[in-house]
Amino acid sequence: MTDALTDVRAGDPSNQLDDVLALPDHLSDALWRVESAKIEPFDAAGGLVVCGMGGSAVGGDLAAVAFGNRLSRPLTTERGYELPSCMLPDRVVLCSSYSGDTEETIACYEAAEALGARRIVATTGGELAAAARRDGVPVIGLPSGLQPRAAVGYLFTAAAEVAALVGAAPGIRTEIDSSAAHLREASDALAERAAELAARLEGSIPVIYGADLTVPVACRWKTQINENAKLPAFTAELPEADHNEIAGWQGARESGRLSAIFLADRDQHPRVRQRVELTADLVEADAAAVARIETEGESRTERLLWAVMLGDLVSLQLAARRGVDPSPIEPIERLKDLLGTP
Repeated sequence: MTDALTDVRAGDPSNQLDDVLALPDHLSDALWRVESAKIEPFDAAGGLVVCGMGGSAVGGDLAAVAFGNRLSRPLTTERGYELPSCMLPDRVVLCSSYSGDTEETIACYEAAEALGARRIVATTGGELAAAARRDGVPVIGLPSGLQPRAAVGYLFTAAAEVAALVGAAPGIRTEIDSSAAHLREASDALAERAAELAARLEGSIPVIYGADLTVPVACRWKTQINENAKLPAFTAELPEADHNEIAGWQGARESGRLSAIFLADRDQHPRVRQRVELTADLVEADAAAVARIETEGESRTERLLWAVMLGDLVSLQLAARRGVDPSPIEPIERLKDLLGTP
């Protein structure tokens, strides 16, 4: 354990840090788990829709950008109780729920049955697994004992592998394997980088900017800061933010301490990369802090997962600096109680 992680470890009784550092192992294990599900490859003319919420949904978003222009058919993520309004039965539905009891995902599972679409499930168990086994639907079994948000490696791999199995994209098993090796080698440097970033961001509300590959990564940073550090955080996409949000930074000083994080990647359009630098320069005078981060890795998958792991570590560092336990998510649990059984 590096010195940069000492404070995180001290305030992390549920060992979320270990789960983040285990991302390389999760990727390798996930490949085995998808293979063990024995899903026969088939051709889905309409592509794939991943249905999920929270940490169970982000895997679909990350898989789509990992493929980039290699996608041959649509790969989208649906968050909510209903399938896309224009959905046809030729599209496969991957129902992704770590707990297996996410009511929105169960509703989508049932809607896919009514539509006659083929279904695949990724879960640890719960009502969703029981329904899938009853219906003869393939189940990718996930390991229990994690916070759903810590299962990102499993849920990303499941979405990517299923996309390949249904003909929506090429297989990227080699990239996932190399990403695991890359993260193992980079873990100490990532921990140091996360500690430095958290020190700069402390006491501010982060706004995370992404483009192309880093759009869902920016969203992942936001939600990890929300859940682990118990802090507000926001995300925006370039170049869109340069047509509206950039003007709002003029009032940042009187609105509160806002910081800006820009996630750059070499595959971004050259004009977008220029916008990253110019936008960072323009908001710097009104921001509590500005951080520019260039993803590292050979493949899109390597760079994507490197940035995900960095963001997860930043969120734990911010939690440590606030003296909060990253694991409990009491407002989310309270809301579930208030909603009751549908």
